[in-house]
Amino acid sequence: MVLGALATRDWRPMHHDYDFAVNRNGTQDIFLNTPNQAAWFERYVTDWTGPKGRLGRMKFRMKGSVYPKDRMVFTATVEDVSTDDTGCGWVSLLVTLAVDGVTKTDCSVRVALPTAPDDNPWARRGDQWQP
Repeated sequence: MVLGALATRDWRPMHHDYDFAVNRNGTQDIFLNTPNQAAWFERYVTDWTGPKGRLGRMKFRMKGSVYPKDRMVFTATVEDVSTDDTGCGWVSLLVTLAVDGVTKTDCSVRVALPTAPDDNPWARRGDQWQP
C-alpha cells in the first residue's frame, strides 16, 4: 500500500502514516489510495482481455476502504457486448472489489476487444477510436 501511494506520488499521510490515519483521521489503519486502486482494476481487466484489450473508459465508486492485510477479491460480470459503427468490438463490464464478501468498490469498464484475428484495437486512431 505504501509503495503504491508513493508510486502514484500521493504523499497524503493517511496512505503511509499509521499514527496519522488512526489518530487524526479516525480510520482503523492506513488505506489504499485512489490511483493505486485504479491500477488494480486496470490490471484485472487487461489480464482478462490479454494484450489486445484496450481500455476505453473506466469509472469507479469507492464505498469503503481497503486496509493492509485485507484480501481483495475481484469479480466481473459482462453487462454488454457490442460493435460500434467503425467495427470496433466493445465489452462492458461491472467489476467489483470485495473484502470479506463486502463490496468496497464498483467499477464500470468499457474495453475494446478484437472482432477478428487480424483486428487490433491498439491500431485504431482518430475517427476509428471512439471510446
